Amino acid sequence: MSARMYAKKGFTLVEILIVVVILGILAAIVIPQFTQASESARASSLKTQLQSIRSQLELYQVQHLGSYPDLATDWTQMTELTDKAGDTEDMGADADDLEFGPYLQKAPANPFTLDPDNATAVADDIDSTSADNGWAFDSVTGEIRAIVPAAKATELGLDDANDFNQSGS
Repeated sequence: MSARMYAKKGFTLVEILIVVVILGILAAIVIPQFTQASESARASSLKTQLQSIRSQLELYQVQHLGSYPDLATDWTQMTELTDKAGDTEDMGADADDLEFGPYLQKAPANPFTLDPDNATAVADDIDSTSADNGWAFDSVTGEIRAIVPAAKATELGLDDANDFNQSGS
């Protein structure tokens, strides 16, 4: 009768190990899903940014006698007030003539750029393959593309980094 008085309380080592193994398996399944969701969000953000930038470039072009801004050095013409010629106050424009813009609140950052310090630099060569500047812009045609490292495009299941850059997307 004394054996029944000392009923077993608590968990055995085997039961605890089984629970730990199950939690480990669940974590191994769930954590990659969060990583993929994060990358998908970045891709979606980039597509939205491209649509916004393209529409603002077209508005700039309409208001500035058919010419696009010079984004080879900075985004000032898109983020500050400009005159009809596209000059900002820093470029010597008269403050009374600054009637257009700003078109963007700040220079956009490409979420897939390899070098965050250079995320707002722009290549004036649309065929640029430099992955550290974030954007490729052609000031003649107004075409802008996000530069996405090939490894990222492959990781996201895109055939090509330019899948982000289709005008319809």
